[in-house]
Amino acid sequence: MENENESQIKVLLVDDHEMVRIGLAAVLGTEDGIEVVGEAGSGEEGIRLAIEYNPDVVLMDLVMDGMDGIEATRELLKLYPDCKVIVLTSYLDDEKMYPVIEAGAFSYLLKTSRASEIAEAIRAAARGQSVLESQVASKMMNRLRHPQIVEAAHKELTDREMEVLRLMAQGKANQEIADDLIIGIKTVKFHVTNILSKLNVDDRTQAAIYAYKNGLTE
Repeated sequence: MENENESQIKVLLVDDHEMVRIGLAAVLGTEDGIEVVGEAGSGEEGIRLAIEYNPDVVLMDLVMDGMDGIEATRELLKLYPDCKVIVLTSYLDDEKMYPVIEAGAFSYLLKTSRASEIAEAIRAAARGQSVLESQVASKMMNRLRHPQIVEAAHKELTDREMEVLRLMAQGKANQEIADDLIIGIKTVKFHVTNILSKLNVDDRTQAAIYAYKNGLTE
């Protein structure tokens, strides 16, 4: 029995929808060689359970309250570089797809995937083979063939907004930024809103990714 357990692929589920987790756990529980070792309802909980169970594969949702799937993937792989993160999401938009792949996601599937496809992606990940949803693969190939010229959106930022962006990229919360810059928290929120708008990003995580990609953190 001990050898059988050792051969099992340990899988952690991270999704903020309980019914999704229940369904995945039930389906994967019938698959040979796959063991669901834990279920997390948030990115933060996913990190805690990963530390506890040291999974081989993590099925990661993208859009969650608090720490989203992009940030959770990045933090998880800092702790366990050999862990394979499979994104399982409903989203195919570039603003979510490319950042999570850059964060280290190993495979990318849609929640419309069949149970057998998810199970096979888990086995493939354990073998070191990535699996990409066909639409994701097409998008990536098209991007490689036709690279977009991206304007330097940060040039629209004021000096103060640049300071706020650098602190955001360091992971600081609004109150910490206010304390560092000796300004009011309402002023910080105003700057953050302007930064997200000017960079054309949806949230702080994407703004931080933009800052790192464009060398704005120093």
